[in-house]
Amino acid sequence: MTWLSAIGRYVIECLRALGHHAFFFRELLRTLPASLKRPYFAIVQVHALGNLSLLVILSSGLAVGFVLALQTYYALVTYGAADSVGLVVNLSLVRELGPVVTALLFAGRAGTSLTAEIGLMKAGEQLAAMELMAVDPKSRVLAPRFIGGIIAMPILALLFSAVGILGAYLVGVQLIGLDPGNFWSAMENGVDVKRDLGNGIIKSLVFGVICSFVAVYQGYEAKATPEGVARATTRTVVISSLAVLATDFLLTALMFSTR
Repeated sequence: MTWLSAIGRYVIECLRALGHHAFFFRELLRTLPASLKRPYFAIVQVHALGNLSLLVILSSGLAVGFVLALQTYYALVTYGAADSVGLVVNLSLVRELGPVVTALLFAGRAGTSLTAEIGLMKAGEQLAAMELMAVDPKSRVLAPRFIGGIIAMPILALLFSAVGILGAYLVGVQLIGLDPGNFWSAMENGVDVKRDLGNGIIKSLVFGVICSFVAVYQGYEAKATPEGVARATTRTVVISSLAVLATDFLLTALMFSTR
């Protein structure tokens, strides 16, 4: 029965961890109204998490647009549907690649930065000092970063998709020689703003909540040692990436399964 008891302990630990995450998330949500009364702190975090991530987001979006246009053209030209390259690229970026790839890049760049920053503040006993001065660290430190991540994610996802479409235009029209009128008209007629763009924005908002929460949670719960902070940053990338991919499947099934 040793293996059975080991499985039981593992399940209990998983449930305990999920419960701790849920209570932490509830406490974080309670601090949001107080943090929204001081929007300056959230604006600073939007700049730190969003503006400083623009270079990697824009360059990645352009590269994805280049490759996606080439691969789509090679696949569609066989069936005489090369004029649909713009439509396929647009739907792929707006529905899936824009929100998902942006979330993965955000977790790797901004998420690790948040975790390391909060973890180092804990290691330096700055969070404990705030508590001694009757300042709630969740309201002063965690909540503005959580809000900043939620606001920055949809903006970055839209920019990623826009630059990706531009990259597809450069490759499809300027390099391959597709008709620009057909490229844009197929995109205009085939993309529904509410269904495609709106659902993509909803996805990016959900991913912003996931990545920001995982980052601040791992930073706040990190062991106050250099090794603890390093492991917390690693867990941030792994957990955020897996959670984004799993959530993307669920959201896609709910949003696009029926018309």
